Amino acid sequence: MTSTTTRGGIAAAAALGAALLALLCGLPSSSPAEVFERQGVRVSVQGKMTPTKLPRRGKVPIGVSFGGRISSSRAGGAPKLTKLTIAINRQGRLDTRGLPRCRIGHIDPSTTREALAACRRAMVGEGRFSANVKIPEQSPFPSTGKVLAFNGRLRGKPAILAHIYGTKPVPTSYVLPFEIRRSRGIYGTELAASLPRVTGEWGYVTGISMSLQRRFSFRGKRRGYFNAGCPAPRGISRVGFPLARTSFEFEGGLTLAPTLNRSCRVRG
Repeated sequence: MTSTTTRGGIAAAAALGAALLALLCGLPSSSPAEVFERQGVRVSVQGKMTPTKLPRRGKVPIGVSFGGRISSSRAGGAPKLTKLTIAINRQGRLDTRGLPRCRIGHIDPSTTREALAACRRAMVGEGRFSANVKIPEQSPFPSTGKVLAFNGRLRGKPAILAHIYGTKPVPTSYVLPFEIRRSRGIYGTELAASLPRVTGEWGYVTGISMSLQRRFSFRGKRRGYFNAGCPAPRGISRVGFPLARTSFEFEGGLTLAPTLNRSCRVRG
């Protein structure tokens, strides 16, 4: 990890730690939230896909948005998030064929403008983060910033590179990779991130949002980063399904795992 200052790097790491916690701040209030609370720690998660009217057979490009907030009734705030996993319904497929890739070294460190200049063609989404940052001998203060998501690789495997940049209390740049895994069962794709130890004792995440939506052309065809259909049985035009299962693992062993249930309608 590289940051403009040690203090700033710690603040950014704490904030981006949520990044994939599935992303809430920019979601419309009409998107229903799932709330889980345990041991004084509350996680509120929202998510949606657009459009919701999809073909019964085959898949078309879609956009997916997730968002999350962490709060606590315990003294000293919520524990630190150590791992975040988002498992997406198997009907949603990632397609990166022909999509340019971004390298971590090209955007770490960098401002938002510099990251876009280096990897705009590989961008697959964006959002924002918020955190409460603790600095020795000072009261906790809120920190916010921009998140950009880029198509990349991690140890030779597909990944989302989440670039975060904030300017308060000091300019800070940080990149957190999310490994993309294939799985079996209801959920076919997992996005997983482990948070760095650099967060130390100086900060904790309060919220993050991200919308993943990218259209691109490859071999003369229009493609989407995310693609899905609505496989409702014949004679049924609307069907409910679990959109995503999230898992928030905190320091001390606490785990909260909300599931987002949504519905789709058959197009045509």
